[in-house]
Amino acid sequence: MDAEPPPRVRVTGPHTERTRRGPRPSVASEIDAQSDLGAIYVSGLLRAQMRLALRTLLGLGLTIGILPLVFHLAPGLGKHHLLGMPVPWVVLAFACYPVLVLLAWRYVRAAERHEAEFVAVVERPGVERW
Repeated sequence: MDAEPPPRVRVTGPHTERTRRGPRPSVASEIDAQSDLGAIYVSGLLRAQMRLALRTLLGLGLTIGILPLVFHLAPGLGKHHLLGMPVPWVVLAFACYPVLVLLAWRYVRAAERHEAEFVAVVERPGVERW
């Protein structure tokens, strides 16, 4: 029973033969490579822009687009004058443009905000592929 114990072995970690991978691709490289993940990011931006465009068109239809119906249902508006012109002409000549400018301004601001959020996601450090 005086057998010698086996020699001690130092264990430092698992031995693996796999090679180390390089850094994971970024979201921007996924978009540039037109991968499935890049397509998901771009389609999200496109959906947001499409919803914005539809909301803007709805606003345009509910403000200026409904004017012909209003003028048809209220033919007496043509009898009244404002600034020497019939009221429908005044509305079409002067009141439509501020509404168009407001809708365009809101659309551009919202579109720029969507694009800025998209760029923030794409350029965010640490966003990697799973």
